[in-house]
Amino acid sequence: MNDITHKITTLRTATAEAVVRPGKVETFEAIKNKTVPKGDVYEFSRAAALLAVKNTAHVIPDCHPLPVESCKVEFSINDIGILIQVEVKAIYRTGVEVEAMHGAAIAALTMYDMLKPIDKNVEIQHIRLVAKKGGKSDYTDIPKRKINAMVVVCSDTISKGNKEDKAGKAIIQRLKQYGIPVSEYAIIPDEPKDIARKAEMASQNDFDLLIYTGGTGLSKRDVTPETILPMLEREVPGIMEAARKYGQERMPYAMVSRGVAGYIKNTLILTLPGSTRGAEESMDALFPYVLHLFRVADGGRHDA
Repeated sequence: MNDITHKITTLRTATAEAVVRPGKVETFEAIKNKTVPKGDVYEFSRAAALLAVKNTAHVIPDCHPLPVESCKVEFSINDIGILIQVEVKAIYRTGVEVEAMHGAAIAALTMYDMLKPIDKNVEIQHIRLVAKKGGKSDYTDIPKRKINAMVVVCSDTISKGNKEDKAGKAIIQRLKQYGIPVSEYAIIPDEPKDIARKAEMASQNDFDLLIYTGGTGLSKRDVTPETILPMLEREVPGIMEAARKYGQERMPYAMVSRGVAGYIKNTLILTLPGSTRGAEESMDALFPYVLHLFRVADGGRHDA
């Protein structure tokens, strides 16, 4: 079973369909008039689809158990037969397309089983995914233009050479995954004047993104938020709220992170934890979703 613990929770929707084709016209009439000996074909098939959707993980080994929060089953007759459509919704970390297809498949098999005593030529013609929404692929709003990024490590220990930087390098690696090169990488002590100087330089030199790592905890030398917050012209509180929520779902100490985010001129500034794990989890929580801000700021100018 794939590890999905790094994924964020989003609304997932999938629609699947199956087609059952009776072998004779009288079968359609029997379904419509509810004279099929085994009972109401549509209602039995609907119930079977609901049970199948909710129990997908029990019969398909690699599927994750997930909280199905909506399931709609509809039937219609078209030129090729009886169309079964199953729509599934869940707020979770992985998609629901297999659940929707499983529901459609079992509804079709139920229909086949109920009709075979009166029609020996019933066929299940296809089972397929029609549409799906939700997850990272729907929120990969990466601008087509180049994003100019800077990463700054705030640490007395690392700046003195007593420890190797891992958090900053992890952030750089994550940015590369989204095609964002880091044109400046710096290690500085936990000094307000040094922290402020980097923010001023980034905003004056048209950097799109400045990410600090370190100095967001509660020790006396953790001063990154106190330094950056008064400098922000537009704070965006939801960014770091999302990072803290993501972190707390994985490790309770994330609640003490005091990171802030916002703009100085056109530069988006993020202040992430100094631990490697905290930095990586914050990047997983925020990227690529935060890149949507650049598309908004560009007003679509770079889409062509």
